[in-house]
Amino acid sequence: MPMLIDTIDDQTARAACARQGNRPDGLIEILHDIQASAGFVSDAAIATLADALNLSRAEVLGVVSFYHDFKRQPGARHVLKLCRAEACQAAGGDAAAAEIERRLGALGVTEGDEPALEIRSVYCLGNCALSPAALLDETPIGRIDADRLMSELVAREIVEAEPQ
Repeated sequence: MPMLIDTIDDQTARAACARQGNRPDGLIEILHDIQASAGFVSDAAIATLADALNLSRAEVLGVVSFYHDFKRQPGARHVLKLCRAEACQAAGGDAAAAEIERRLGALGVTEGDEPALEIRSVYCLGNCALSPAALLDETPIGRIDADRLMSELVAREIVEAEPQ
C-alpha cells in the first residue's frame, strides 16, 4: 500500500529534532541521536527530518550517505572499527586485523539470525600514539592484537570464549 508523504511521521526523529530546536544546522547531531536510539536511520526518519527541518529529503539523505557512521538498515548490535591508516599499519595493524577477522569468522558471531558484531575498516581513529587502534562500540582500544581484542569481546559478552 503506498504511503502518502504527509502521513509519514517518525516519533523518534521528531523528538530528536525538537531537542535541537528544529534547527537545520543540528542535522548531524540529530542523526547521531536517531542512530543511537533506533540503531539506524529509516526512510520514515529521513522524511520526518526533511519536514521538521525544512530540508529536502535529498539533502538529508545526502548527509546520511556521506558519513560512514550512519546506517540505513538495522545491523549488528556491536560495531568493531579497526584502523587501517598508515600509523596502525606500521605498528602491525593489518596482521592483527587479519587474525581478528579469522578468529571471529571461525566463531560465527551471531545472535539468532542476526550478526552480533560488525567489523568495519576505518582510516584513522585519532589514536595513533596507541597504534594499532580499534574502537569497540565507541570505546577506544589501543595497542590491539588478536588476543587482547578477543579477551575484550569475551569480557563484554559479545562472543563466547574461544575453544582451547
